[in-house]
Amino acid sequence: MRRRRAAVAAGFCASFLLGSVLNVLFAPGSEPPRPGQSSEPSPAPGPGRRGGRGELARQIRARYEEVQRYARGGPGPGAGRPERRRLMDLAPGGPGLQRPRPPWARPLPDGAPGWPPAPGPGSPGPGPRLGCAALRNVSGAQYVGSGYTKAVYRVRLPGGAAVALKAVDFSGHDLGSCVREFGVRRGCYRLAAHKLLKEMVLLERLRHPNVLQLYGYCYQDSEDIPDTLTTITELGAPVEMIQLLQTSWEDRFRICLSLGRLLHHLAHSPLGSVTLLDFRPRQFVLVDGELKVTDLDDARVEETPCAGSADCILEFPARNFTLPCSARGWCEGMNEKRNVYNAYRFFFTYLLPHSAPPSLRPLLDSIVNATGELTWGVDETLAQLEKVLHLYRSGQYLQNFTASSSTEYQRIPDSTIPQEDYRCWPSYHHGSCLLSVFNLAEAVDVCESHAQCRAFVVTNQTTWTGRQLVFFKTGWSQVVPDPNKTTYVKASG
Repeated sequence: MRRRRAAVAAGFCASFLLGSVLNVLFAPGSEPPRPGQSSEPSPAPGPGRRGGRGELARQIRARYEEVQRYARGGPGPGAGRPERRRLMDLAPGGPGLQRPRPPWARPLPDGAPGWPPAPGPGSPGPGPRLGCAALRNVSGAQYVGSGYTKAVYRVRLPGGAAVALKAVDFSGHDLGSCVREFGVRRGCYRLAAHKLLKEMVLLERLRHPNVLQLYGYCYQDSEDIPDTLTTITELGAPVEMIQLLQTSWEDRFRICLSLGRLLHHLAHSPLGSVTLLDFRPRQFVLVDGELKVTDLDDARVEETPCAGSADCILEFPARNFTLPCSARGWCEGMNEKRNVYNAYRFFFTYLLPHSAPPSLRPLLDSIVNATGELTWGVDETLAQLEKVLHLYRSGQYLQNFTASSSTEYQRIPDSTIPQEDYRCWPSYHHGSCLLSVFNLAEAVDVCESHAQCRAFVVTNQTTWTGRQLVFFKTGWSQVVPDPNKTTYVKASG
């Protein structure tokens, strides 16, 4: 397996033609692709295929029109005021193309529409957009994973920056099931790639610190498929819940706060209220500790139409909720409520309360309970999360704090204790007890609450909230100079 992955990566890095690069990108479900997988002949359509090419053309047109709606300013009820400048020029041959390409409007198949061009250089965001030229000399290609439709690789650009490349998985379930049903490889690729194009448009329209950044895209011929699409995005780390449960509460709270800010943005986006139909942790990544949504091809903007409240049942595995049907015939707040409850069941209930400062737990419990019962929307949820941040960052959660011990500590400036560590949970360091504190009094209180603590070392490092990192020690038999640290040892006992 490792030898095959190395061979694929070597071929990827040595390629100067993006066509061969894209062949590498089309990886199967759980391992890098075998050479030549993307060039298998398409099966001929059989007489028993439901709907035939006309049905495939209808599906392609439906996705094409969905992309156009999002690019032009959003559909249906609750949509915000469209931006004046379109993020995609939908006229064939319009601006924003990375290289000359055949006319997009050629019928494939049986009258199905061609591509709308991707977002152009005039789209919002700093700096020039990356294109095909940026991918010709990439290095360090690594397979990241694939899902129902797309495969993802990590590569390093010539300037040294690491980015993610995303493309339709030629061996994936989405393309494979379509080819088996319709027997039209190019048409099925186009159907699948419209999901990637939809995601690219939404990444542009929904720009936010908690939405993955789109750096660019490239259209390039690949074997028997002309104009295959690859997107170039910010690179993040997968969300691993087991690992997150072992991190500090402060870092876990940051993820929940990021999610709250994201859901508030989605509820009030320029397109209207956006819901994430696939809300699993794998749809998100971590970038420098911030949670960002990366997979938007299953996002939906349209609210659910209704004739009565019976049509507005929000279903989840554990329970259901019935929402009101508005006079305009739309389920009120269903998109927002779906996001809030999914945030509760996938993130808040696991990450918010555990090992939190005791004085903050009642407020955190209120957030968990209110989102689990859908008594709060995104506005109130975010307001309460921001309140927790303010109390924690300002130290107000320590207002009722009284020193639990009269033990005195001797201050030794410009020094540290290199050994005599012990483990505590949750710690910022695997083999020692490294915690964040608001001030010296809190550091003393932590040391007094640990039976094995006899000293602590205050570093000049801070967390994302500005709190100082402190090592707690079992003794001080060896104190050595360090200009960036200050040691405190128990004066007695």
